[in-house]
Amino acid sequence: MSDKPSVLFVCVHNAGRSQMAAAWLTHLAGDRVEVRSAGSAPGAQVNPSAVEAMREVGIDISAEIPKVLTVESVQASDVCITMGCGDVCPVIPGKRYLDWTLDDPAGQGVEGVRPIRDEIKARIEDLIADIAPAPGP
Repeated sequence: MSDKPSVLFVCVHNAGRSQMAAAWLTHLAGDRVEVRSAGSAPGAQVNPSAVEAMREVGIDISAEIPKVLTVESVQASDVCITMGCGDVCPVIPGKRYLDWTLDDPAGQGVEGVRPIRDEIKARIEDLIADIAPAPGP
């Protein structure tokens, strides 16, 4: 069992919000946090507008593939963050659940995805400060 916290991001298609959140957490926290993402009904590919919006800030998610949500992925995570997937995420006692209300980037161009990307980044920064603050001097 790892000493570092693990976070699972869940949205419907695992093609936009959850992919951006996972990428931000990986980018900002490095190896201090285990990161997973999944979808209740995974799409065929990551949203191209999300890929482009993340590329603009130097993060490449073009090789990511939407993954299906499993009970095992929830069991393996300390924190489960849902983003518009309703009640499909299995609730397992002892896990911390957060529901982030964010606009869905599906069908939006990169201009519409940028504010979602930036809001996710701010939430990720708060999450890191809570679960995996940088080690002090």
